[in-house]
Amino acid sequence: MNNYSVQQIEYKDTKHLILNVHYAKRMPSISFAYGLFEEKEFVGLVSYGSPASPSLCKGILGEEYRDQVLELNRLVLVNNKRNEASYLVAQSLKLLPKPRCIVSYADTQQGHAGCIYQASNFLFTGTTKARTDIAGKDGKHSRHHLGDLTNRVYRSAKHRYVTFTGDKKQKKEYLKLLNYPILKNYPKTNGEKK
Repeated sequence: MNNYSVQQIEYKDTKHLILNVHYAKRMPSISFAYGLFEEKEFVGLVSYGSPASPSLCKGILGEEYRDQVLELNRLVLVNNKRNEASYLVAQSLKLLPKPRCIVSYADTQQGHAGCIYQASNFLFTGTTKARTDIAGKDGKHSRHHLGDLTNRVYRSAKHRYVTFTGDKKQKKEYLKLLNYPILKNYPKTNGEKK
């Protein structure tokens, strides 16, 4: 990874890859974003923001720590070359303000098991249930709905992963506070590259 670097980027710099390369094709809440550069070419990004679910923020470590929870909500690579994803995630975690509790999800509908999170030693804390949400306007998140509670869209099950940033003492404290079980067996899928 000698030809690569990771540096903080601005919100406006994330839009092209998120809207044109990432499968969701919509912008999440972004508090921090980091670009992956091969030589000087922008080849990927990872973004972190407030989780869409306020109950997750309160529930994961407790009310007192709700403001320290971030969601790794987009990981986008132009070429997805070997080790790019794990390098980008690892370097970005070092650049985030500390301490933080990071949550991320692997979308089962996309065939993702969360291999990058497994390779990065995230804790696997279970799989959400598939469900339906109120349809949002123009494909946006359900929190942007127009009031038609009968218009529903399918939301696939997602594998949930958690990691912590900070010094050893802070990580140990967060681990004790974690309100989700840590499951020993990571989910698997065939041929996942994401």
